[in-house]
Amino acid sequence: MSNEPLHPAPLAYLNDAFVNGPDGRILRILSEYQEPLTRFRREQIQDTVVFFGSARLQSPEDATAHLQEVNANPSDVSPEHCASEKKALAAVDMSRYYGDARQLAKMLTEWSAQIPSRRHRFIVTTGGGPGIMEAANRGARDANGKTIGLNIRLPMEQFPNPYITPALNFEFHYFFMRKFWFAYLSKALVVFPGGFGTLDELFEVLTLAQTEKLAKKMIVVIYGRDYWNRVVNLQAMVDAGTIAASDISLFQFADTPEEAFALLRDGLTLHHLGPKPKAEQLPEIAKTRL
Repeated sequence: MSNEPLHPAPLAYLNDAFVNGPDGRILRILSEYQEPLTRFRREQIQDTVVFFGSARLQSPEDATAHLQEVNANPSDVSPEHCASEKKALAAVDMSRYYGDARQLAKMLTEWSAQIPSRRHRFIVTTGGGPGIMEAANRGARDANGKTIGLNIRLPMEQFPNPYITPALNFEFHYFFMRKFWFAYLSKALVVFPGGFGTLDELFEVLTLAQTEKLAKKMIVVIYGRDYWNRVVNLQAMVDAGTIAASDISLFQFADTPEEAFALLRDGLTLHHLGPKPKAEQLPEIAKTRL
């Protein structure tokens, strides 16, 4: 047996096999709490307004350009072409929501910039990807405001859109930690047309509000009556007795950027800019309860 001195063992937090293995999971979870918290404090973010919606929606310019490509050969009447044209026409129609999200985020950011505060108020926040997320980040940047992107690492790589403020560009491994940061700082939620992910995020926030697990009033604006009334029949839940009639009041509908902005401005002013008890004057990020 050798009596040579051993090499120093690696420090636990520098041991990649441990940190990235099953036993290091708690450290990774805590990191996805503490690292964003540190950055939000450094950037003086007090609270946010979260925009949800489909990552698949295109800008009006991109959707129109794609439709023109599809119809480049007018003589093509094949079933494949007809299917592609139908899909491209639907994309052009849905692209209006991209423009509306961009305009609403710009209006909200311009308004919030006028609020006297030592910290940044009602910062536009998204999931950081393309589609509606890109549109909202883009609108906030149009107004020269800070804007947050809470991205998620997926098997199908989703890259952060270019309109996020670099210091507020985050990437998460755990969906539940990403959802925590959506809910923790948010004072309002705007839900544009989307798919499974948007429905998941919307109903999670509605459930928190319904069960009074939020220590604040969350203004929820569902954008696009026509789309959402076709996708979800909430009145059927009331009629069946699976939700209370009063649960419908947890959200409001809007169909134009101006209508949505008025709901946000009035709700945020009433519930989050009026006189508050001394304890409520602490920055939202300093509170421990969701």
